Amino acid sequence: MDHDLASITEKILASYQAGAGMNNIDGSNLPSKRALATICEDLLQLLFPGFHDQEPIHSRDLRRVTGHRIYSIAERLGEEVCKSLRLSEPECPKARAEAMVADFLNTLPFARQQLQTDIEAAYSGDPAALSYDEIILSYPYLEAIAIQRCAHLLYCHQLPLIPRMMTEWAHSRTGIDIHPGAHIKSHFFIDHGTGVVIGETSVIGHHVKMYQGVSLVARSLSGGQALKGKKRHPTVEDHVTIYAGTTIIGGDTVIGEGSTIGANVFLTHSVPPRSLVFYEENQLRIFDKDKKAAEFVGDWVI
Repeated sequence: MDHDLASITEKILASYQAGAGMNNIDGSNLPSKRALATICEDLLQLLFPGFHDQEPIHSRDLRRVTGHRIYSIAERLGEEVCKSLRLSEPECPKARAEAMVADFLNTLPFARQQLQTDIEAAYSGDPAALSYDEIILSYPYLEAIAIQRCAHLLYCHQLPLIPRMMTEWAHSRTGIDIHPGAHIKSHFFIDHGTGVVIGETSVIGHHVKMYQGVSLVARSLSGGQALKGKKRHPTVEDHVTIYAGTTIIGGDTVIGEGSTIGANVFLTHSVPPRSLVFYEENQLRIFDKDKKAAEFVGDWVI
């Protein structure tokens, strides 16, 4: 048995020599996935006090509890930000990481304002929602967008690794994949949510509602790294509804304000405002919603 294990050890060591890019040996200390997981948990506690806690929080204790959470997150996140910054700048001063974390924490009240609108959108848009409490406690999309809104703040500081690690943590828990680079405005709601994919350069306007399985993706990955930094994902303007299973492709694709995109649509080009887009007898049809509404019969939310 010992001989077999020694042989296996040698084979694994040999694979390390061959597997360039898969090892982080004698290199910088990388941000910790476990540490970031606990930080994400604590951010949810900070954003929604009393909803992610085992014990209730009394108002008389709120200042003490909040202060402790902020100092704890600042210290632990600062360590991870330092690791991330030093990957490209080995002598990066700790003060730079601390300043970035302070800026991030200073913007969390704005993230809470955005999340308040997301909760309102979920409640007004889902007749199955019984209360705000139910949405905060049980809707996976809210956890995904809460972490994405936090990660987006760090992404805007051009911090490597950590924002994507945060959203992938949320992705693994919720089945909703939102890149930290996506710019998402207020009153955003994903009903059900499983399988939603929103790419890095997506722009989503106010009062947008999506259903499960919607994808906002790039037109082609054949360009690879040459496409980095370019607008690759769609823009969805205000007051748009996108039904389940729809895929919208391309950085130059714009879904006009007030449009409704039906289920299982594969869309590769822009549509004007107030469009109704759906398949009819396997053919894609696009109508002016205001002209078509009088004769269209069905259950669409127009």
